[in-house]
Amino acid sequence: LARLPGDVRGQARDTIIGRRQLEAIPRSPGRLPPVRVAEAAPAAELRSHYGAVQRRFGIHWSILASINFVESAFGRVRSASEAGARGPMQFLPATWEAYGMGGDIDDPGDAILAAANYLHQAGAPRDLDGALYAYNHSTAYVRAIRHFARRMRVDEQAFLTYYAWQVYVLTPDGVK
Repeated sequence: LARLPGDVRGQARDTIIGRRQLEAIPRSPGRLPPVRVAEAAPAAELRSHYGAVQRRFGIHWSILASINFVESAFGRVRSASEAGARGPMQFLPATWEAYGMGGDIDDPGDAILAAANYLHQAGAPRDLDGALYAYNHSTAYVRAIRHFARRMRVDEQAFLTYYAWQVYVLTPDGVK
């Protein structure tokens, strides 16, 4: 990082630290569920959802985008988690029932709205770290979300950079 120009260094720093924080989250031992991938909703559509939800709940769009990025690569990962969480914002069915506001767990707009509803009920934006911790009980998760969000807040083009990242999945037939 020290060799990078100053503006690039900041961009790389938040991304690298965010990725390292995600890697620090303990994983459950055992077999992971099969992974399904698909196209994400268009970036402009997602950005519109984040903005609308920010206006409604006061949670900065970059936080919602970061959760969407971490949880499902903006909806590209379509399989349920090992715990059974589903959709672009990865809700457990019981949590969805409480916070989904009657929407479709697999619909990006509904899922982003539900995530903001959940975070708001958990104390955001006043206690954003506490709300993020309630969303995923890991301080490493909270730090990762904050790093990715900071990058997007400083440079909104970072959202498009993260959005453009490819998803590669190891399957019995090879990498897809």
